[in-house]
Amino acid sequence: MFLHLMRQGEAQMKTHSGFTFRSDSVVRFVSAVVGTALALLISSSALAADEAPTVKTAATHAGLAAKAENVEGVRTHLHHTLNCLVGPDGDGFNSDEMNPCADMGKGAIPGAQDKDMKDKLKKAADRARSGIDTDDYAEAKSAAMTVQRMLKSE
Repeated sequence: MFLHLMRQGEAQMKTHSGFTFRSDSVVRFVSAVVGTALALLISSSALAADEAPTVKTAATHAGLAAKAENVEGVRTHLHHTLNCLVGPDGDGFNSDEMNPCADMGKGAIPGAQDKDMKDKLKKAADRARSGIDTDDYAEAKSAAMTVQRMLKSE
């Protein structure tokens, strides 16, 4: 009889306002699933946000290249742009030039998680290389303006 009353009391304790509470294991499971999903969402957002300052800095230097008054000035700032995009281990990185993104990770391209974004950044880097490789001021300046537009649209 005592055991029966105890079970009845447990059943009453689990009922509140007409709703039956789930067992602790179900609550723990749901909490774990929701917590994991939230952590993944936050970490993927953080990764995307991590590349944004690098891209923004690269765009700023492409803009400085586009405003330069001679081909050497354009090349200098395009090197800075390229250094931000490819990172220290990337194609075209020039350690003799400033890397304004040195404290921002491994470069925008290596840091990009999204394939489409990575492809767009690679195209911008290719265009920056073309501006660096030319001796023609108008060509270099055009490349810088194109790179700036490409990066600002990101």
